[in-house]
Amino acid sequence: MAGESLFVPALPLGELPAGRVRVVDLAGVRVALCNVDGRVYAVLDACTHDDEPLGAGALAGHVIECPRHGAQFDVRDGSVVRLPAAVPVRTFPVRVDNGTILVQVQE
Repeated sequence: MAGESLFVPALPLGELPAGRVRVVDLAGVRVALCNVDGRVYAVLDACTHDDEPLGAGALAGHVIECPRHGAQFDVRDGSVVRLPAAVPVRTFPVRVDNGTILVQVQE
């Protein structure tokens, strides 16, 4: 399948404990990986309000908070949870294969 080759290895699942965020550079795209109760989500590492790195913010459940102005996003779908952000953050498909987190950064 053509889409299969678009998933790129990000890091071993063991390096992303539950409740934590890790930022990785994948094909020139900075992605914040978020482990929510064992399920991994991936969002662009840039707040849509002011471009601040989201990976530096706090993760509480499915919500990541920008450390600068407190904008919040749901990591499952990128939707805005709290202003000042008005535009959703980009999300990326994720899968885990043989203990490795894979992210689809291209469409």
